Amino acid sequence: MTDRERPAPEHIRPEGVDDATIEALGKLSEALETVEQARGHLYAFHQLMGRGDLQVGEAADLLDAAGHTELAQRVRTELVGRNIIEGRWSFQLVEEFDDGYWSEFRALDADVRGKLAGGRRHLFEAEMKEERRTHGRRGHEARPGSPE
Repeated sequence: MTDRERPAPEHIRPEGVDDATIEALGKLSEALETVEQARGHLYAFHQLMGRGDLQVGEAADLLDAAGHTELAQRVRTELVGRNIIEGRWSFQLVEEFDDGYWSEFRALDADVRGKLAGGRRHLFEAEMKEERRTHGRRGHEARPGSPE
């Protein structure tokens, strides 16, 4: 069997780790991936809110240029630069999320994997790959490398 047909050492279950532990680690990894997606949406929200605020400012300028000075001033006063929630712009939400929940989750995930699986990641998926791929078939190799 060639190296490409064997999983990389970091994707092999450490001795003594049972199926229930691998399943639990897989679920924790899946949860982290879901939170990573939520984080991406939070960053998209942050960027969209910033763009929206700039567009509101442009709309106020256009209202002003069209002779609607009072309404333009109202838009500027009530919306431009307004907090999205009490005391915060979206960048502050991003920073609090990153410094709090997200950082804590990543650290805890690393600690759990370190204690239970020698820090190895994606063992559940690596074993699923081994079960599902067609061994010996091109395009189904266990890992990347130079073709033999």
